[in-house]
Amino acid sequence: MRQLLYVVRSMRPEQWTKNLVVFAALIFSRNLLQVDLALKAVEAFFIFCLLSGTIYVINDIADIEKDKLHDRKKHRPLPSGQLSVGFAGGVIALTAVLALWGAWLVGPSFVLVCIAFLILNLLYSFVLKRIAILDVISISISFILRAFAGVAALNSIDPEIKLSAWLLLCTLFLSLFLAFCKRRHELTTLSESAADHRESLRDYSPALLDQLVGITAGASILSYSIYTIWPDTVAKFGTANLVYTVPLVLIGVMRYLFLVYNEDKGGNPSELFLHERFLLIDVLLWIVLVVVILWYF
Repeated sequence: MRQLLYVVRSMRPEQWTKNLVVFAALIFSRNLLQVDLALKAVEAFFIFCLLSGTIYVINDIADIEKDKLHDRKKHRPLPSGQLSVGFAGGVIALTAVLALWGAWLVGPSFVLVCIAFLILNLLYSFVLKRIAILDVISISISFILRAFAGVAALNSIDPEIKLSAWLLLCTLFLSLFLAFCKRRHELTTLSESAADHRESLRDYSPALLDQLVGITAGASILSYSIYTIWPDTVAKFGTANLVYTVPLVLIGVMRYLFLVYNEDKGGNPSELFLHERFLLIDVLLWIVLVVVILWYF
């Protein structure tokens, strides 16, 4: 039983907040109160939690020797020796099969997105994470696939549901922004040992990452702003009032930049969003305002 608990820990449930992107299609298609569609989105969310958890364990198995030398990662179940590689491998093989079986039950197009997500993340674990720029781009594509997965899950009930290209671009740029902030945090805090922690950091520099953070921060805000006033968006929702959510997005990005540059944070975006009260309130206010605008205006 203890080994099983260690597997669950290695699947990093605290990181599963990333899979909330799956709900974007449900919210922005104004189907949040449609029980059948909401349940389908919940199914998709839990399947992606299993898939992403499986990838985390595979990643830990691949990096077990390197993680043994890392100050923080050496305490994880696998590098610490609390969890055996054989047991972990057997359990995640089972979870992967269960997740793909569940994905097939959701719908054929959804299972294809899940397979693409698995393949991309396996490539990341064994190849792409060692290559600067491509490492971050592959992370961002994972977020895009989560958004597509939400659409694919709902399409099994309502084929007319889709996401705006501008909203997908915003997802891409925002995930790039968060990932480049993470790379900057790792590079500046680990200094000489940065390349030992992550090979791709060998090819990054603080100056380059500052430029990339600035570009993606601006692109995130701009793409979301355009989405709110885009003619298709206004026609779809019958209102241009989504533009009033832009200040909350701007405040959130600026606060995140403050934490990265002034507080030396940003190494773990999921943890930061869960424990940084200002950001958490900002995100919750944005969600509430979006729901109010889409349903009542």
